[in-house]
Amino acid sequence: MLRLENVRIETGDFTLTADLELPPAARVAVIGPSGAGKSTLLDTIAGFLRPKAGRILWQGRDITGLPPDQRPVGMLFQENNLFPHLDLMRNLGLAVRPDGRAPDAEGRKRIGAALARVGLDAMERRKPGALSGGQQSRAALARVLLQARPIMALDEPFAALGPALKAEMLALVREVAEEIGALVLMVSHDPEDARRFADLTVLVADFVAHPAVATAELFRNPPEALRAYLGE
Repeated sequence: MLRLENVRIETGDFTLTADLELPPAARVAVIGPSGAGKSTLLDTIAGFLRPKAGRILWQGRDITGLPPDQRPVGMLFQENNLFPHLDLMRNLGLAVRPDGRAPDAEGRKRIGAALARVGLDAMERRKPGALSGGQQSRAALARVLLQARPIMALDEPFAALGPALKAEMLALVREVAEEIGALVLMVSHDPEDARRFADLTVLVADFVAHPAVATAELFRNPPEALRAYLGE
C-alpha cells in the first residue's frame, strides 16, 4: 500500500495537500487541470520534492526522507530522459549500474532482454536520435522494466504520440506492470487515457490530490471540479 498521510507540498506560493492510499499493483490515473499539481504529486512520491508536512509510506515503511534512488519508484518522464550521446546499451545500463560504469555480461544480457520485451530487439547500439518517438518511449519503458521497482510513475510519457501509438504504449505498460506486479501512477491530460487504462483515478484540483475513486464511477458521477475540467 502506498500511503500519503496528511502530506502538504509547497513550491513557491503553490500548495498541494494529499491524504490518500493506493493498493499495490493497481493502475491509477492522475488527472486534473493544467497547473493543478499532478506532476508535483508524482515528483514528491518519487523523491524529487520533499513535502513540508506529512509522511509517505510504502508497505508501512516511511520513505519520506529517502532520496529518489532509494525509493521503490521507477519514473518515466514525458521527455524520456535518454542521454543523446549514449547508445541504448549505455542508457539502459544506468538502470543496472547507476555508478555509470559499463554493464557486465550479465547486465548486457538483461538489457538485451528488456529491449526485446518492448519490441526493440537488437537495437542496443542505436542512439536515441536514431529512434522514432515511439521507439524512444519503448526504450524508456525498458529502463523502468530493468529497475523492477514496485511503483511505476508515468508523467505524461506518451503525450507527444498519436492516438494509435499511445494506445499501443498504454497496453504495453499494462503488460509490463502486470509482469512485475507494479502499482502504476499515470499523469494524463486526456480523460480517455484514464478510462482506457486505469482501475482508479486520483483527481488533482483546487490544491488537493483527492482520494482515489474507481474510474468508471468517477466519470459516471463526476464532482464539480471534474465537470469543470471536462467542460461539462
